[in-house]
Amino acid sequence: MKEKIIAKATQLFLKLGFKSVTMDDIANEMCISKKTIYKYFCNKELLIAETTETITHTIYTTIDEIVAKKYNAIKENFEIIKMIKEMFVSIETSPSYQLKKHYPEIHEKLTEKLQSECTTLFKQNIEKGIQEGLYRDTINVSSYVYFYYALIFTINENTSSEKKAKKLELEALEYHIRAMATPKGILELNQYIISNQS
Repeated sequence: MKEKIIAKATQLFLKLGFKSVTMDDIANEMCISKKTIYKYFCNKELLIAETTETITHTIYTTIDEIVAKKYNAIKENFEIIKMIKEMFVSIETSPSYQLKKHYPEIHEKLTEKLQSECTTLFKQNIEKGIQEGLYRDTINVSSYVYFYYALIFTINENTSSEKKAKKLELEALEYHIRAMATPKGILELNQYIISNQS
Protein backbone atom coordinates (compact mmCIF):
# COMPACT_ATOMS: atom_id res chain seq x y z
CA MET A 1 0.00 0.00 0.00
CA LYS A 2 2.84 2.39 0.81
CA GLU A 3 4.25 2.06 -2.73
CA LYS A 4 0.78 2.68 -4.21
CA ILE A 5 0.38 5.83 -2.12
CA ILE A 6 3.80 7.10 -3.25
CA ALA A 7 2.97 6.34 -6.90
CA LYS A 8 -0.37 8.16 -6.78
CA ALA A 9 1.05 11.08 -4.78
CA THR A 10 3.92 11.43 -7.28
CA GLN A 11 1.45 11.54 -10.16
CA LEU A 12 -0.72 14.18 -8.47
CA PHE A 13 2.15 16.31 -7.17
CA LEU A 14 3.74 16.50 -10.61
CA LYS A 15 0.46 17.19 -12.37
CA LEU A 16 -1.09 19.69 -9.94
CA GLY A 17 1.80 20.90 -7.79
CA PHE A 18 3.25 19.99 -4.41
CA LYS A 19 1.44 22.83 -2.62
CA SER A 20 -2.07 22.42 -4.04
CA VAL A 21 -2.49 18.64 -3.58
CA THR A 22 -3.80 17.69 -0.13
CA MET A 23 -3.82 14.39 1.73
CA ASP A 24 -7.60 14.38 1.14
CA ASP A 25 -7.03 14.64 -2.62
CA ILE A 26 -4.71 11.63 -2.57
CA ALA A 27 -7.11 9.61 -0.40
CA ASN A 28 -10.07 10.47 -2.67
CA GLU A 29 -8.14 9.53 -5.82
CA MET A 30 -7.22 6.18 -4.30
CA CYS A 31 -10.66 5.56 -2.72
CA ILE A 32 -9.05 5.02 0.68
CA SER A 33 -9.32 6.85 3.98
CA LYS A 34 -6.92 9.62 4.92
CA LYS A 35 -6.17 7.57 8.03
CA THR A 36 -4.63 4.88 5.79
CA ILE A 37 -2.19 7.43 4.34
CA TYR A 38 -1.26 8.69 7.82
CA LYS A 39 -0.50 5.10 8.82
CA TYR A 40 2.53 5.29 6.50
CA PHE A 41 3.23 9.04 6.41
CA CYS A 42 2.74 11.15 9.54
CA ASN A 43 2.58 14.35 7.48
CA LYS A 44 2.53 15.69 3.92
CA GLU A 45 6.18 16.81 4.07
CA LEU A 46 7.32 13.23 4.67
CA LEU A 47 5.24 12.04 1.73
CA ILE A 48 6.72 14.76 -0.51
CA ALA A 49 10.25 13.80 0.60
CA GLU A 50 9.59 10.17 -0.36
CA THR A 51 8.00 11.06 -3.70
CA THR A 52 10.96 13.27 -4.66
CA GLU A 53 13.29 10.37 -3.81
CA THR A 54 11.23 8.15 -6.13
CA ILE A 55 11.33 10.72 -8.93
CA THR A 56 15.10 11.20 -8.70
CA HIS A 57 15.68 7.43 -8.53
CA THR A 58 13.64 6.99 -11.74
CA ILE A 59 15.61 9.77 -13.45
CA TYR A 60 19.00 8.30 -12.49
CA THR A 61 17.97 4.78 -13.52
CA THR A 62 16.95 6.11 -16.94
CA ILE A 63 20.17 8.13 -17.24
CA ASP A 64 22.18 4.96 -16.52
CA GLU A 65 20.27 3.22 -19.32
CA ILE A 66 21.14 6.03 -21.74
CA VAL A 67 24.83 6.02 -20.72
CA ALA A 68 24.89 2.23 -21.26
CA LYS A 69 23.90 2.76 -24.91
CA LYS A 70 27.42 4.14 -25.55
CA TYR A 71 26.40 7.22 -27.52
CA ASN A 72 29.14 9.77 -28.12
CA ALA A 73 29.39 12.41 -25.39
CA ILE A 74 27.41 15.07 -27.29
CA LYS A 75 24.52 12.79 -28.25
CA GLU A 76 24.48 11.35 -24.72
CA ASN A 77 23.91 14.83 -23.27
CA PHE A 78 21.02 15.58 -25.63
CA GLU A 79 19.42 12.17 -25.10
CA ILE A 80 19.42 12.74 -21.33
CA ILE A 81 17.77 16.17 -21.70
CA LYS A 82 15.26 14.68 -24.16
CA MET A 83 14.40 11.87 -21.73
CA ILE A 84 13.83 14.26 -18.83
CA LYS A 85 11.67 16.48 -21.06
CA GLU A 86 9.52 13.48 -22.01
CA MET A 87 9.16 12.40 -18.37
CA PHE A 88 7.77 15.81 -17.40
CA VAL A 89 5.87 16.55 -20.61
CA SER A 90 2.46 16.96 -18.92
CA ILE A 91 3.70 19.23 -16.13
CA GLU A 92 3.18 22.98 -16.27
CA THR A 93 5.10 24.16 -13.21
CA SER A 94 8.72 23.20 -12.63
CA PRO A 95 8.94 20.70 -9.71
CA SER A 96 12.24 22.21 -8.57
CA TYR A 97 10.74 25.71 -8.52
CA GLN A 98 7.71 24.45 -6.55
CA LEU A 99 9.86 22.73 -3.94
CA LYS A 100 12.14 25.73 -3.49
CA LYS A 101 9.16 28.04 -3.02
CA HIS A 102 6.93 25.91 -0.78
CA TYR A 103 9.16 23.26 0.84
CA PRO A 104 12.66 24.78 1.11
CA GLU A 105 14.01 22.18 3.56
CA ILE A 106 13.10 19.27 1.28
CA HIS A 107 14.47 21.24 -1.67
CA GLU A 108 17.77 21.87 0.13
CA LYS A 109 18.29 18.18 0.99
CA LEU A 110 17.40 17.13 -2.53
CA THR A 111 19.74 19.74 -4.04
CA GLU A 112 22.66 18.45 -1.95
CA LYS A 113 22.10 14.94 -3.27
CA LEU A 114 21.56 16.11 -6.85
CA GLN A 115 24.74 18.19 -6.75
CA SER A 116 26.81 15.12 -5.96
CA GLU A 117 25.10 12.93 -8.56
CA CYS A 118 25.17 15.59 -11.29
CA THR A 119 28.79 16.51 -10.64
CA THR A 120 29.78 12.87 -11.24
CA LEU A 121 27.61 12.60 -14.36
CA PHE A 122 28.84 15.87 -15.90
CA LYS A 123 32.48 15.01 -15.12
CA GLN A 124 32.20 11.58 -16.75
CA ASN A 125 30.60 13.09 -19.85
CA ILE A 126 33.32 15.73 -20.24
CA GLU A 127 36.09 13.15 -19.80
CA LYS A 128 34.38 10.90 -22.35
CA GLY A 129 34.10 13.80 -24.82
CA ILE A 130 37.81 14.60 -24.40
CA GLN A 131 38.72 10.96 -25.11
CA GLU A 132 36.52 11.00 -28.22
CA GLY A 133 38.16 14.20 -29.46
CA LEU A 134 34.86 16.08 -29.26
CA TYR A 135 35.88 18.32 -26.35
CA ARG A 136 39.17 20.17 -25.97
CA ASP A 137 41.74 18.45 -23.73
CA THR A 138 42.93 21.81 -22.41
CA ILE A 139 39.76 22.67 -20.48
CA ASN A 140 39.57 22.65 -16.71
CA VAL A 141 37.08 19.81 -16.19
CA SER A 142 36.11 20.81 -12.63
CA SER A 143 35.39 24.41 -13.70
CA TYR A 144 33.21 23.33 -16.62
CA VAL A 145 31.30 20.89 -14.42
CA TYR A 146 30.63 23.75 -11.99
CA PHE A 147 29.61 26.18 -14.77
CA TYR A 148 27.12 23.74 -16.28
CA TYR A 149 25.69 22.71 -12.91
CA ALA A 150 25.21 26.37 -11.95
CA LEU A 151 23.45 27.09 -15.24
CA ILE A 152 21.05 24.14 -15.09
CA PHE A 153 20.09 24.57 -11.45
CA THR A 154 19.66 28.33 -11.73
CA ILE A 155 17.24 27.72 -14.60
CA ASN A 156 15.24 25.10 -12.69
CA GLU A 157 15.07 27.01 -9.42
CA ASN A 158 14.07 30.33 -10.94
CA THR A 159 11.81 29.38 -13.84
CA SER A 160 8.24 28.52 -12.84
CA SER A 161 7.18 27.20 -16.26
CA GLU A 162 8.39 23.65 -16.89
CA LYS A 163 8.14 24.15 -20.66
CA LYS A 164 10.27 27.31 -20.53
CA ALA A 165 12.76 25.61 -18.17
CA LYS A 166 13.26 22.70 -20.59
CA LYS A 167 13.77 25.11 -23.52
CA LEU A 168 16.37 27.05 -21.53
CA GLU A 169 18.08 23.80 -20.46
CA LEU A 170 18.42 22.78 -24.10
CA GLU A 171 19.94 26.17 -24.97
CA ALA A 172 22.24 25.95 -21.94
CA LEU A 173 23.43 22.51 -23.08
CA GLU A 174 24.28 23.83 -26.56
CA TYR A 175 26.08 26.78 -24.94
CA HIS A 176 27.98 24.35 -22.65
CA ILE A 177 29.04 22.07 -25.51
CA ARG A 178 30.11 24.92 -27.81
CA ALA A 179 32.33 26.28 -25.02
CA MET A 180 34.18 22.93 -24.79
CA ALA A 181 34.03 21.58 -28.31
CA THR A 182 36.87 20.91 -30.73
CA PRO A 183 36.19 21.54 -34.47
CA LYS A 184 35.16 17.87 -34.64
CA GLY A 185 32.79 18.45 -31.71
CA ILE A 186 31.24 21.55 -33.32
CA LEU A 187 30.61 19.52 -36.48
CA GLU A 188 28.98 16.72 -34.46
CA LEU A 189 26.89 19.23 -32.49
CA ASN A 190 25.66 21.02 -35.62
CA GLN A 191 24.80 17.72 -37.31
CA TYR A 192 22.87 16.57 -34.23
CA ILE A 193 20.90 19.84 -34.04
CA ILE A 194 20.04 19.78 -37.76
CA SER A 195 18.94 16.13 -37.67
CA ASN A 196 16.71 16.73 -34.63
CA GLN A 197 15.01 19.94 -35.72
CA SER A 198 11.25 19.61 -36.01
